[in-house]
Amino acid sequence: MKRIKLCSADELDIVKTFECGQCFRWNADDRGVYHGVASGNYAELETKDGLVYITTDADESFWRDYFDLGTDYAEISSAFTGEYLETCRQFGCGIRILRQEPWEALCSFIISQCNNISRIKGIVEKLCRCFGDELKAGDVVCYGFPSAERLADLTPEELAPLRAGYRAEYIITAAKAVSDGSLDLEALKRMNCRDAVKELRKLKGIGEKVANCVVLFGLSHMEAFPVDVWMKRALKENFPEGFDPESLGAYAGLAQQYIFYYARSNGK
Repeated sequence: MKRIKLCSADELDIVKTFECGQCFRWNADDRGVYHGVASGNYAELETKDGLVYITTDADESFWRDYFDLGTDYAEISSAFTGEYLETCRQFGCGIRILRQEPWEALCSFIISQCNNISRIKGIVEKLCRCFGDELKAGDVVCYGFPSAERLADLTPEELAPLRAGYRAEYIITAAKAVSDGSLDLEALKRMNCRDAVKELRKLKGIGEKVANCVVLFGLSHMEAFPVDVWMKRALKENFPEGFDPESLGAYAGLAQQYIFYYARSNGK
């Protein structure tokens, strides 16, 4: 594996980005180095002297796209107005919206329903170990995310070791839809955001919040604005009654992440 200077820590704060609830396969060791797998590519990321370094076998171009480094978030977020939103922006500065593989995002956010992040990560990791392909990167052995085709052939009983509960049925239903082509995730990328959400909601077990997470984090619809209990509270306490997140524009999803990260961190 090679070690590459990826970008500045101002552009990408790896702690905020990996801990803001948008992904579940990145974990830090006791040195603060994050280890993870994306689209079958293993990497280690660390911050040193204001710079982000990545150790990987994959091309740098893959990771620059994955971290959306071609987009100027500082310029985009300067359009967010209001004292509270500015506080959230400053607190969350360095968060980037990852360009995750669509099927992985869909399956992961099905698992996320009524779940905490630690447990979601545990279930996702078991899913990969049990049904994903083994990957080797140097001395590291890890596992890729299992394909929809692989999971479509399973029964809820075969997923029981994951302890995913009722979500097992939803995972299999979504896997079958993706594998047989009745749900075309690439086509959803080309749709407008609202239509993509509507298509996802046709699947059993996919509600408004999960659908919006999938279109934001897996389909790169940056205007999507997922609302969970944290966001409902933040919107109620800090925005006018009847506030429409669509007013935040084409990058409302970035504003959502700033608000979500600030709300979950209690401003600390």
